[in-house]
Amino acid sequence: MDAEKISPLSIRLWIGAMLCIFPVLLFPSPLASSSWGFQIDPPEGYRYAGGDGKDRFSFQSPEGANFDIAIYPGNSYPSVKALAEDVQRRLKNQGETGDFVYRDKQAVLLELRFLGSGGLSEGWGLCIELDGLEDTANQGKPLFLALAYGPLGREGMQTLHFSALDSIAPTPSDRHAPGPVTEYQYPRGERQTVSPAGLNAEALIYEYDREAAQALVNREFQVLRRYAASPLWREAWTRFYRAIYRDSFDRLANIAFALERYWNVPSLETRDFAGKVLSWVQNFAYERDLTGSDFVNPVSAALEGRGD
Repeated sequence: MDAEKISPLSIRLWIGAMLCIFPVLLFPSPLASSSWGFQIDPPEGYRYAGGDGKDRFSFQSPEGANFDIAIYPGNSYPSVKALAEDVQRRLKNQGETGDFVYRDKQAVLLELRFLGSGGLSEGWGLCIELDGLEDTANQGKPLFLALAYGPLGREGMQTLHFSALDSIAPTPSDRHAPGPVTEYQYPRGERQTVSPAGLNAEALIYEYDREAAQALVNREFQVLRRYAASPLWREAWTRFYRAIYRDSFDRLANIAFALERYWNVPSLETRDFAGKVLSWVQNFAYERDLTGSDFVNPVSAALEGRGD
């Protein structure tokens, strides 16, 4: 069953129990565009640096990481590939590009290596289709361009760039799905039938959900470590869990439905359902990994019954 057919509150209760954190940490609002429908959630410390507040936005981190966004009406380019080619030309970019499909939307990931006003820069870019919310007068879908880049060779910048780009939700329906960079690096694969840990129940996940979910956790943990001595440490922790929540929602949706069916708890009895989930999670094998992120991703935890 698709996530849209399951009670969203049930899934939130389930993931909240899996993450073992207070709900107030799960739902702060990332930055969203009412005009175009997209949403972004860059790492903490990025500040607005310019733009028109509608079609152009620029952000910059204290370390000099840049995150630029531009939206092009549907009649601007015939395709995302054409937009990517124009970006390559205008920047005289030396990096390669890769075409892919993100949740039925055409997309291109760009490796950036170009000479900017401040010298050599490197990073990554994303071109992707948007919904035609305010573009009914123009033919074709509006296109979204995001460039995440910084000074060449600066330590840790690439992780920031990937995290910023992966936080993009091009349309409202993408806000509870893995981000575009994760989807590019870890395509979902085929559907598989699995059993939640210790239960005689069946659920569906995709072939590479566990691997992708753990890669997301590990990457975002590297971002989080940058804030150990920062006054923004609390906000960074919140974003860390927010990123995991977004990535895990769709991956866990069918498992949540399977548990709801297995325990035969009506969807309106959310307290009873939460109690069942909490009791189940508390029987997991306690496990830590102090050499890594020290966090088993929620998909693996649900299927293998282990974690902190």
